Amino acid sequence: MTWLDPDPFLRGVAWRDGRHAVRADPADLARLPWDTGERALLPIGVRLEFLAPGARAVEIRYRAQAPGGRVGLFALWQGERCVTEVLSDPAEDAVTTIGLPPGEDGPFTVHPPEALGPAVTGVRSVGGALLPVPARPRWVVHGDSITEGWWSTRPAHAWPAAAGRTLGLDTINLGYAGSGRGELCVAEQIAALPADVLTLAFGTNCWAGVPFSAPLLYETVRAFVTLVRAGHPETPLLLVSPLLRPDAEETPNALGATLSELRTALERAGADLVRAGDSRLSVLPGRDVLGPEHLMDGLHPDDSGHARLAAAVAKALAPHLPPAKEDVRAAGAARTSPRRAC
Repeated sequence: MTWLDPDPFLRGVAWRDGRHAVRADPADLARLPWDTGERALLPIGVRLEFLAPGARAVEIRYRAQAPGGRVGLFALWQGERCVTEVLSDPAEDAVTTIGLPPGEDGPFTVHPPEALGPAVTGVRSVGGALLPVPARPRWVVHGDSITEGWWSTRPAHAWPAAAGRTLGLDTINLGYAGSGRGELCVAEQIAALPADVLTLAFGTNCWAGVPFSAPLLYETVRAFVTLVRAGHPETPLLLVSPLLRPDAEETPNALGATLSELRTALERAGADLVRAGDSRLSVLPGRDVLGPEHLMDGLHPDDSGHARLAAAVAKALAPHLPPAKEDVRAAGAARTSPRRAC
C-alpha cells in the first residue's frame, strides 16, 4: 500500500516547524526563555489516532531527531488498554511495524518514543485500510515538568494524556520541564492557538530556580490569564495550583515565600478573576491531590500520582464541557478492558 500523509492521523499537534511537530510558535522563539524553547522541540503528547478496518498491522515511517541514541518504544493503545509495545530504531530514516489485535478495527492510538523526537513522515496499513479518527475538542494544557509527564513510565501515563482519554479530548501538551513560571510570551502563544478547553498548571518552579514572592505570583497569574483570555474569552479554563512538595511547603525561597504561600496567592488570583466576572474560569487546589507516597523524588508524581491527578482534573473539567458525541463514547468503549503493564 502507498504511504499516506501522516497529518490527518496526528493528534496533539500545536505548531509545526517543517515536518516536526513542536510545542512553541517557531516564528516567536526569540522571546522565549532558552529552557522553554529547548523543551518545546520535543513532541510531548503527539500521537497517531486511527481506525484500521481489516488491517493486520500498521507501519509508521519516521525520522529521529536524535539518531544513534537509545532505543525507544512505540506503544499501541485502544481506549484505556495498552495492547502492545514495539522497540524502535533511533535512525534518521526508519520504519516500525505494529501488529493490530485480530478482529479489531479500533480506534487505536500510537504513542511514539518522545525522547527520540521522531517526525512521522508516513503511515500505511498491512492489509485492510487506515482511516483517521474524527476530530475531538482540543484541550491545551500548560505547565512544567509535571505536566510534561516526568517520572511517568510511559507517555500514555502522564496526567494530561490520561485525563484527555477520560474526557474524549485531543490533548495539546505545553508542559515545559524546568520552566512553566508564568512567562507572558507563552500566554500570548496560547491565546493564538485553537482551543476548546484550557488548563494552566504552573507555580512550583516559582518557588526556586526563578524565585517569586507571593504578590509577584498573584499579579503574574492575573496577567497570564488576561493575555490568554484575549484569544479565548469564553473558553472553559481550569487553573491548577501547585501540588504537594514537602521540602518547599514551609521553607522560604530567596524572596521569603514558601510554596504554601505561593499556592495561596495563585488560588486567590483565580478566585479574584472569577469574582471580577470570569465565569468560565475555575480553580483546582493542588495541595491535597497527592500524598508523599505518590512522589518519586519528593516533587514528581509516579504513575499512581499521575493517575490521581488525571482523575482530579477530569472531575473538575467535566461539568464545564459539552456532552460527549457518540463517536467519542464509542472510542472509549475499550476503557473497561484490563490494562497491560506497559
